Amino acid sequence: MLSTLIREKANEGLKELYDVIFSEKEFQVNPTKPEFTGNYTIVLFSLIKTLKNSPDQLGNALGGYLLEKHPTLFIDYNIIKGFLNLTINNELLIEMLNKHHQDPCFGKAPLNGKKIMVEYSSPNTNKPLHLGHLRNNFLGRSIAKILEASGYEVIKTCIVNDRGIHICKSMIAWIKYANGATPESTGMKGDHFVGEYYVKFNDAYKIEIEQLINEGKDKATAEKEAPIMLEAQQMLVDWEKGVPSVIELWRNMNQWVYQGFEVTYKRIGSDFAKTYYESETYLLGKDIIELGLDKHVFNKKADGSIWIDLTDEGLDEKLVLRKDGTSVYITQDIGLAQRKYEEFKMDKSIYVIGDEQNYHMKVLQLICKKLGLPNADDIHHLSYGMVELPTGKMKSREGTVVDADDLIDEMVSIAREHTENLGKVKDFSPEELVALYDMIGLGALKYFLLRVDPKKKMIFNPEESIDFHGSTGPFIQYTHARIKSVLRKSSIDKDFKEYKTALLDPEKELLLLSEQFETVLLQSAESLDPSTLATYLFQLAQSFNSFYAALSIASAESEEKKQLRLKISSMVATVLCSGMDLLGISVPEKM
Repeated sequence: MLSTLIREKANEGLKELYDVIFSEKEFQVNPTKPEFTGNYTIVLFSLIKTLKNSPDQLGNALGGYLLEKHPTLFIDYNIIKGFLNLTINNELLIEMLNKHHQDPCFGKAPLNGKKIMVEYSSPNTNKPLHLGHLRNNFLGRSIAKILEASGYEVIKTCIVNDRGIHICKSMIAWIKYANGATPESTGMKGDHFVGEYYVKFNDAYKIEIEQLINEGKDKATAEKEAPIMLEAQQMLVDWEKGVPSVIELWRNMNQWVYQGFEVTYKRIGSDFAKTYYESETYLLGKDIIELGLDKHVFNKKADGSIWIDLTDEGLDEKLVLRKDGTSVYITQDIGLAQRKYEEFKMDKSIYVIGDEQNYHMKVLQLICKKLGLPNADDIHHLSYGMVELPTGKMKSREGTVVDADDLIDEMVSIAREHTENLGKVKDFSPEELVALYDMIGLGALKYFLLRVDPKKKMIFNPEESIDFHGSTGPFIQYTHARIKSVLRKSSIDKDFKEYKTALLDPEKELLLLSEQFETVLLQSAESLDPSTLATYLFQLAQSFNSFYAALSIASAESEEKKQLRLKISSMVATVLCSGMDLLGISVPEKM
């Protein structure tokens, strides 16, 4: 990693010249901006105050030192307004090229002995996965893969919300309206089947509310007294009592949903080392609350309910146990946090949860800290913004949500249409085309949802995501396929390793950009942001296409240049393939 190497050598120089060592945060090394001469830039401003030198004095002293002491690394430098721009020795880049141009492990770190848990997906068993779940799943899995590539042992987990009033709503609607129908009898995927009854419940609920309002009741009373809602609430009571008929129906309907989830998960590439179920965890945390009372972390009110006062931390009072002794969501989350740590002893626990839960996650970590739980400081909420459609927000209960399966099918269909319109279907068997359309459609969907900073809300547009130009998955996939086509037509001579002619700008730019893969990977892991990697891969693909347009490969001016450009192309293909895999995206050999 050149940026790290430069920082090390520069720090050695500062120690020798000024007897001062700077920390990594005080010492910035960045790729040089295109409008300036050089390849990497040391920012001098943060060093000037300590060293009491002018930027030019410091830059000349450090630049001269680096050229004299490390001629195999640097061949020139210049100083512009507080920035020391360094030009890298081409031989260093050629050495990297010869060593790594076909290395699938390039840029990836060895195991560091640390363990991280990534919890993602968190579906409800009353409806199928939808567009919002897709952003969650793609974020969770890509972060897990990026962390693994950065040297961590990663445990992927999922919590399934399989109990509660929302589940009972689907169950009541099935009893009322299904007439014994099943996914098998209707030919429907199980999660879609159950999801329809959740919508049916809410349709019936609205009608009953309107009827009660027409009878003279106010809206709040009507919502509480609607018969179908009272039935759902009674079913929840019966479930908690373990009434056999209710438990049997609950198990059957959940199993239908799990079978549906499994199909979707397999298609999008989500997998988990451990799945937790709310029905098995909702009683967790009660004992911890009792211990917290003894430690005066919590306080019991006159009605018997238990609370925690977080006003000193800028929050408010939070209920942790109801007056009847039943738990709330935060109770079971505290218990589950402890159970996870006891089972896996991870160094960090990442929760991939939408930003509407920001407050809840702050409260969870604060309570865990006050209780002295061993993993409290290592809880991290990877918060992400909601995905909206050009028409606005989605609503499950109104049936306006975009189902994940339907969206994937639409993306594959659009991929087929675009590919056929571009005339890119020759030389493919029917089976190969099916696989290609699936790869392009899913690649477009994943890249579009991952290229945006997780913290930002986003609007998803299927047509825009599948464009073969611009910052899209298909553009990067096509670039990889183009390189593979070049490499099939001309073979690389592995013994050809010495290149005597100077590197042209497009050649050096691609080598430098390829070398930065390791740095970008580290940045993505540290910030838990796959969009950093996605943006880099687009820039690399874009740079290759400029290189390809400017310089001939097969008809290069010499065999030396041909071999050099073939290896550079191979290096780019290696990085694109590795990088896209970390985003959960496959790249085709031909397209």
